[in-house]
Amino acid sequence: MESQILFLSDLNFNLEVWKRELKFQESEMDYFEEKLEHIAIRDLGKEVMVRLEHFQNKIIREREVMGHLRHRIRMKKREIAHAKVENKPEVVFQEKQILLKDEMKTFVKMHYDLKEDMMDFFLKYL
Repeated sequence: MESQILFLSDLNFNLEVWKRELKFQESEMDYFEEKLEHIAIRDLGKEVMVRLEHFQNKIIREREVMGHLRHRIRMKKREIAHAKVENKPEVVFQEKQILLKDEMKTFVKMHYDLKEDMMDFFLKYL
C-alpha cells in the first residue's frame, strides 16, 4: 500500500510539472500575441499580414490543445485521487500516464518549433 501511494504521488508530481509547463507556454503565447499586434499596427504589407495571420491561427490552435491537455491532466489527477482511496493497481495508471506523456512531449516540441519560427519573424519585423 505504501509503495503504491508513493508511486501515485510520483505520477501526481509529473502532472504538476506538466501543468506548470502549460501555464508557462500560455504566458508566452500572450506575449507573442502582443508582439504580433505591434507588427499588425505597422501595416507592413500583404505578405507580412498573411504570415501574421498564420501565426495567430497557430496560437489559437495551440490554446485549444493546451485546453485539451489541461483537461486530461485534471482527469488524471482525479483518477489518482480515487486510486489512493480505492487501492487500484498501478499498472493501469502508468500506461495511461505514458500516453499523456507522449502527448505532452509532442505538444512541447510543436510549441518550441512555433516559438522558433515566431522569434525569426519578430527579428525581421519588430
